[in-house]
Amino acid sequence: MIQRIQTIFLFLVVVCMGITIGTELWEQAVNGQSWKLSAFAVENLSADGEVVSSSSKWYIGALAAFVGLLALISIFQYKSRGRQMMLNMINSLLMVGLVASVFLTTNGLNSELGMEVAGSYKVGFWVILAAMVCNMLANRFIRKDEALVRSVDRIR
Repeated sequence: MIQRIQTIFLFLVVVCMGITIGTELWEQAVNGQSWKLSAFAVENLSADGEVVSSSSKWYIGALAAFVGLLALISIFQYKSRGRQMMLNMINSLLMVGLVASVFLTTNGLNSELGMEVAGSYKVGFWVILAAMVCNMLANRFIRKDEALVRSVDRIR
């Protein structure tokens, strides 16, 4: 049923991916210049805030959108808990890939620029980790429902 607690957690995954797409993921500021990573691009900003250069990182935004879409699809798979758990496990792997891609992108930028300081991860990055926790909790409650249904079937 759609009013279960796992629906709330899966909806929170969708919200977290929306936040990831809409906010900054990482920022680095050195010598008056700053680099900002969003879900779709890395921008080099001058001291007065003008964009000096920009590089597309579309794969981060596409992966975040796909994770959100998969969580939304999983919400409506409540009649087949096995399929719902499988979609959530795939979603977990995709979120690990999303975190890894952001981390590798920022480390690559730091090494390319020769920076000593790692920069700071922003809200957009941390909500990915919150989405991973919500996805894990949703899977836990789906398994709990499955166990309840199986125990009731045994009683009959």
